[in-house]
Amino acid sequence: MKELWERRGYGLGRVDTVISVDAVQEEARRLAEQGPRAEALRALVRGEPVVEVEGLHAGYGKMEILHGVSLYVGDGQALCLIGPNGAGKSTVLHSLYGFTRIYGGRVRVGGREVTRLAPHERLRDAGVAYILQDNSVFPDMTVEENLWMGGFLMPDPRSAREAAERVFDRYPRLAPRRRQPARVLSGGERRLLEIARALVMDPKVLLVDEPSIGLEPRFIDMVFEILDELRRRDRKTIVMVEQNAKKGLEFADIGYVLASGVVVRAGPGRELLADPEVGRLFLGG
Repeated sequence: MKELWERRGYGLGRVDTVISVDAVQEEARRLAEQGPRAEALRALVRGEPVVEVEGLHAGYGKMEILHGVSLYVGDGQALCLIGPNGAGKSTVLHSLYGFTRIYGGRVRVGGREVTRLAPHERLRDAGVAYILQDNSVFPDMTVEENLWMGGFLMPDPRSAREAAERVFDRYPRLAPRRRQPARVLSGGERRLLEIARALVMDPKVLLVDEPSIGLEPRFIDMVFEILDELRRRDRKTIVMVEQNAKKGLEFADIGYVLASGVVVRAGPGRELLADPEVGRLFLGG
């Protein structure tokens, strides 16, 4: 089992590299004191930022999870968030989409203030789409009907159907399955359907939560190839959380390390991957 996990890039490392959760948190607090400032984060962006998060305090109910997080990512760039469980990674995505309570700070997309917008307003008016973790398809609906659901904010059903056809043209692997219920799809095909459904509204920003979760290695490669095409050809801006930290940092233009609700490290993805301190704390070696 250990060999299988290491082959898939989860980076368990040797036994002598394992440190306790408390030690990780203590190291993270130390790193946070020297964490990157907003100017350094903006310097990682090509051109003007498409997504700007400044001093964000957010959480759920009365529980604050993020403590002054700032984040910047540009046109056609991908940013990957890594860190230990409970660091606040998914909460960043939830805050970008409007699922959290915002206590302070602001979120801007394409120069537009969206901090107080509801999720459907962020999708419709600011072009922000959220690709959830695995199992977000409607299993008893057909593949085609799942795509139509991606256009639920369009002015009429015809527009949604036309947009779905464009997606079928782009991903012909789904077209032969259009009349079949989504439950018959393989794990990789379901993930493709989730991505395709998000593209029906032609968003500018894609929030991607754990794209590799539950997939065989060959499907993981397929998903990252699709995301890479969206970034490079379509100039989509991508913010992702990826439990396979090595894979995520290899893919991303920018990497952020979160711990205890703060950004403790940031840099080009491959530079973070080569950072021995990041490797020791978060990549297992």
